[in-house]
Amino acid sequence: MAASPGFPWKRRPKMPMTNKRQQRLDVLTAGDNVYWQAGVLAAGMDEVGRGPLAGCVMTACVVMPPEPLIEWVDDSKKLSEKRREMVYEDIMRHALFVGIGRAEPEEIDAVNILQATRSAMRRAAKGCPAQVYLLDAMDNLGLPGVEVSIIHGDALSYSIAAASIVAKVTRDREMREMDLLYPQYGFASNKGYGTKAHTDALRLYGPCPIHRKSFIANFV
Repeated sequence: MAASPGFPWKRRPKMPMTNKRQQRLDVLTAGDNVYWQAGVLAAGMDEVGRGPLAGCVMTACVVMPPEPLIEWVDDSKKLSEKRREMVYEDIMRHALFVGIGRAEPEEIDAVNILQATRSAMRRAAKGCPAQVYLLDAMDNLGLPGVEVSIIHGDALSYSIAAASIVAKVTRDREMREMDLLYPQYGFASNKGYGTKAHTDALRLYGPCPIHRKSFIANFV
């Protein structure tokens, strides 16, 4: 399913980068710089959606150039929805490669969330020209390059942070589309996570086709 358009927020004129944002970028790019300076193509990879009761798990593989650095690239969880949407557009404009992988609820139910996520990450990396893959706390995926696992990688690597934003925005847009099909569950706001309103709706209406059967046994 194609991603829905982003929100029509008006972008403010670009302001000079603050010292705080520059320091944050310095932290994020410290590890990536090792590869950039060596002329090694490195991809960042991350996932979103391992915990929700509904919807797919979404993964992204992103190769970012050293220039221009995008000021607000960061762990997607640290950014507002509005900021993520804006940064997503900048990433898509400048990235050398963007791959998206996904695992549907049926696959998650069949093989468990960890194995489904690993498969989705391999799908995201398909066709990527990278020599090194920077992974957020994952390893041994069998990718066609060197795999480097970084704990809390989305907070420590510019490339992984970019992937976290791409995966998050792509999945959130899809869940807003699902809200149009199944409005009783509040997917536009909860993105499939088990909020009280969501679990109350599950008990009242039962599951819809995008619910993960292995996740909702206690709510139906």
